[in-house]
Amino acid sequence: MGTAAWRKSSYSGTTGDCLEVAAPTPTGTVAIRDSKNPGRGHLQVAPETFRAFVEAVAARGV
Repeated sequence: MGTAAWRKSSYSGTTGDCLEVAAPTPTGTVAIRDSKNPGRGHLQVAPETFRAFVEAVAARGV
């Protein structure tokens, strides 16, 4: 994932409590990592899984 284009939401605050996302990866997945600790690794999930996560967060108003 060294060449991944990681990005944070424009809604991200200054505290750093955010996720960074890289999509799509070479395998077609969405990669997610902790913006405070990007060197600790990342998760890769199917696009449908990430979409469901985003929709669930949006529904909660978070």
